[in-house]
Amino acid sequence: MTPPDEPRAVAAALPGARTQLEALCDDRADRWSRSGVRSLLRTPATGRPAAVLVLFGMLDDTPARHPEPPVAAELDVLLTRRAATLGHHPGQVSFPGGRLDPGDHGPVEAALREAREETGLDPDGVDVLGVLPPLPVAVSNHLVTPVVGWWSRPSAVAAVDHAETADVFRVPVADLLSPANRRTATVTRGGVTYRSPAFLAGDHLVWGFTALVLDAMFETLGWGVPWDASRTIPAPV
Repeated sequence: MTPPDEPRAVAAALPGARTQLEALCDDRADRWSRSGVRSLLRTPATGRPAAVLVLFGMLDDTPARHPEPPVAAELDVLLTRRAATLGHHPGQVSFPGGRLDPGDHGPVEAALREAREETGLDPDGVDVLGVLPPLPVAVSNHLVTPVVGWWSRPSAVAAVDHAETADVFRVPVADLLSPANRRTATVTRGGVTYRSPAFLAGDHLVWGFTALVLDAMFETLGWGVPWDASRTIPAPV
């Protein structure tokens, strides 16, 4: 992938998408509460503070196979696959991120620091558009703040510490939105079956917290495409 020649190249290429993402962060309290994460927002907001970087940018050298809707046709999002040996969420696809350290001045700094440590990206190339309300993740007892970023000057990324991150990859947003790649993930714990939105991303299944956040963002932004929620897939646990 060749980085843009000018720092503002990505912003100039997709003003509509960037503007929509900024607006989502600006009025997050109302629109977020009406999105697909409403059930999580009704959960008591407790847990250890953490942050993830939801980073959108121009597509790299891999074109989208499903270039619609138009506003998202040239976007991709940065994802990682967690190491299979981790105690929480092993092997799951996730956003870069982690727990706030004592030296972090809030979730934005934590998300950028964790993204650098996990993927090697240059934080100076990321424009932070805002944050979304924190969401509780009960299984690991975290309260996670999504930090929305715009990759104005992309840098090379790869798994830095394989004890934490198995893979780093960029997925075309249009491919995630394609009805052919949508599923409902199911997981059974304690005799109860839980259902959540999921996305097929090549050889990866995006489900759980990451899929909930992406689904809620796409729904709230009006980027969503109708899909068949009756198509289920077992979540790998």
